[in-house]
Amino acid sequence: MKKGLCLFSSSLLLSAGLFAQWPYLSAIPNGDNKKAIITEQVGLADISIAYHRPGVKGREGKIWGQLIPEGFVKQGFGTDKPAPWRAGANENTIFECGDDITVEGHPLPKGKYALFVAYGPAESVVVFSKKTDAWGSYFYDEKDDALRVKVKPFALGESVERLRYEFMDQTPNSAMVTLEWEKLAIPFKIEVDYLKEQFEAIHGDLKNPRGFTYQALTKGAAWCLENNYRIEDGLAWINLATDSVNGFGGHNVFGSLSVKAQLLERSGKGEEAAAVMRSAMPVATMIEIHQYGRQLLATKKAKEALEIFKLNYKKYPGVFVTNAGMARGLSANGDHKEALKYAQKALLLAPDEGNKKVIQTMVEKLKKDQDLD
Repeated sequence: MKKGLCLFSSSLLLSAGLFAQWPYLSAIPNGDNKKAIITEQVGLADISIAYHRPGVKGREGKIWGQLIPEGFVKQGFGTDKPAPWRAGANENTIFECGDDITVEGHPLPKGKYALFVAYGPAESVVVFSKKTDAWGSYFYDEKDDALRVKVKPFALGESVERLRYEFMDQTPNSAMVTLEWEKLAIPFKIEVDYLKEQFEAIHGDLKNPRGFTYQALTKGAAWCLENNYRIEDGLAWINLATDSVNGFGGHNVFGSLSVKAQLLERSGKGEEAAAVMRSAMPVATMIEIHQYGRQLLATKKAKEALEIFKLNYKKYPGVFVTNAGMARGLSANGDHKEALKYAQKALLLAPDEGNKKVIQTMVEKLKKDQDLD
């Protein structure tokens, strides 16, 4: 009996020793390598990196080129093929992008990837692998690579104790992702096709109930106009918004008609654009007509702008806005003397100090026979 008990106790001890050496399980703490996830939105794409953070732990000067060897190396385990570093600790570092992106100018489709790095002091290789469920890089196989890019590491001013990933130098459509540890950073630039993302989001929205209004359709069309993107789609949306039979009421709204005219102009259909604007004038407010005149001036259409300012002045002769518009239109056409008369009238009608100062500047320029714009 005692002998059996001893054998049973010994087997328990042996089992305990075996379990203590087992690798990481999700419910069991994984040493001192802290788990982290960083997520940022680049454009409209969600980008996330899930990784473990090893520490320097007094090994300054012994990380890069020693603990992390240079290049692709055999690790003596697994496939025993030359492999990169796991770009973190423990199981695969996971890079996930919620939309198609480019990395250092090379395309990477939407998806989830294991992130590896083959370190080099002058040039490192960042690897995105389609195999994401491995421990470290012991079973790395280049056949699983989705993308490899070469990047240049740079020195950090201060030592980073625990490895981290940062999103830096962000713009509306790009970010620099950097792996930082000890006194070295390894960066790679990610970019998205921001216009494509926005267009697809707008296109999706216009399939929802809010897409059955002239306001939403006009907003989508105006986005195409502003970004000079998918003009034909913008025209389709604005035609639906302004169709007097099957549309949603935009045929009586100056803003919608103005967007339609500008899209037609952008498409090389100048005569149609002009006809649309003529139909828009009766439903336009004084401010809308004035803004349209300013828009024509901005596109160097001085004669057309003056005709619009004259139309507005005829409808609303004794107000500040139309007198200021006449001054601008006449000045753009070289008639500074006549423009001065309207500017002086506008000065007397200025509604506040801010507008008064603007008109005073106009008056001074016109007295010197100078153009206003």
